[in-house]
This record gives sequence, C-alpha cells and structure tokens, in this order.
Amino acid sequence: MNDSKNQKAEKAIKITTALTLIVAGYEIFRSCQNYRSGMNLLDIASFANADLNTYCIVLILANIILLPRALLLYKDSSFSLKNEIFSRDSLIKDTLLGVSLAVISSIISLLSLIVNKGRSDYAFTGWGRLSIGEIMLMTISLGIVSGICKEIYFRGLAKNFCGSIFGETGALLLFNVMFGMLDWFNMGHSFIVGLMWIWGYKKSKHLIVPMIAHGGMNLISVVFYIITA
Repeated sequence: MNDSKNQKAEKAIKITTALTLIVAGYEIFRSCQNYRSGMNLLDIASFANADLNTYCIVLILANIILLPRALLLYKDSSFSLKNEIFSRDSLIKDTLLGVSLAVISSIISLLSLIVNKGRSDYAFTGWGRLSIGEIMLMTISLGIVSGICKEIYFRGLAKNFCGSIFGETGALLLFNVMFGMLDWFNMGHSFIVGLMWIWGYKKSKHLIVPMIAHGGMNLISVVFYIITA
C-alpha cells in the first residue's frame, strides 16, 4: 500500500515539475535572450512574457499535453475529479468564495505596480494595444487553461496524491513553491496569492474555488491592461 502511495506521489510530482520546468524554462530563455548590459533583475524578468502570443501558446500546450497524465492518475486511483472540483450542494457558496478571492487577489496584484517602479529604462514597456486575437488568446490561456489546469496540478495533485506522504498542508505548500517558481518573473506574487487559494481550497474542499480565484484574477488583469493600455 505504501509503495503504491509513493508511486502515485512520485507521478504527481513529476507532472507538476515537468510543467514548471517547461514554462519557467521558456520564460528564462526569453528573458536571457533580451538581456543587455545595465539591466537589473526586474528588467530581465519583465521580458519573460514579452512575446505575448508565444507565451500564451506555450502555456496552453504545456498544460494540455500534461493533463491526460493527471486525469489518468485520478482514474487509476478511483478519485472522482468531478466531485473534487465541485458539489451541487455547495456550488453557490463555493462560487461566491472563489469570486471573493479573485477580487482580493487582483487587489494584491496592484501592489506589483510598486515593484515595477524598480525597473530601469531597459525594461519591457508593455504590449501596447492588443488585437482581438491577442485578447482571445490571453483569455483562453490565462483565464481558462491556466485557471483550470494549474489548479488540478498544483492544488489537486498535491492534496490527493502527496498529502499522505508530506501531510496535506505540507504537500500544498511544497507545490505552491513550484507554482511560484513557474511564475518567477512576478517576484513572489504567485506564491502569495497561491497561499490564499490553498486556504480557499481547504475551506471548501473543492477545486472550483481556486479555479475561479485563479482564472478570475487573470481575467481581471487582462481587462485592467486593456483599459489602461
């Protein structure tokens, strides 16, 4: 029994680690590709997603390619992912909690503007006015794919397959470190909001809460950028 639990935990860690390495690896590559003498760390990090279309496509492909392995792990372990995501009895309450966390997470995101003031003239200045296609791509990659898939990986796999090894809280925190590493360029923002989403997940016991919080925060960020660009 213990060997089986260890093997499943190992598979869960491999899936999430693979996603982290693929996405973070791309971000680091793009940042280093745009390096120029005189840049500080914030300048370098600003180029991680400067190529918006490619960045979104990488996010979509990496998450979708690894999803069957995660779903198979649930199936082989007789876990109902549907029941893990939501319950009809608490759907309204969970939805309201997710929306509340999305709003709070978005407010925290505004603090990143303070961090951005540490950038120099070498930093990436933004995407400019987005086309309809780019807005749709951001909505799909950040609001839908990331909001759903990442929560299955970083919260669902952590709790259900590594909780028995590291303890539920310990596993969620460990995976949240990887979650922060994947989005290293936002300088810890993902780790901080991830802690809030862990709280929401543990309180509700359903993934729909962090899914709504995660996807909702990203969609709010997209709307904010469109308005202010």
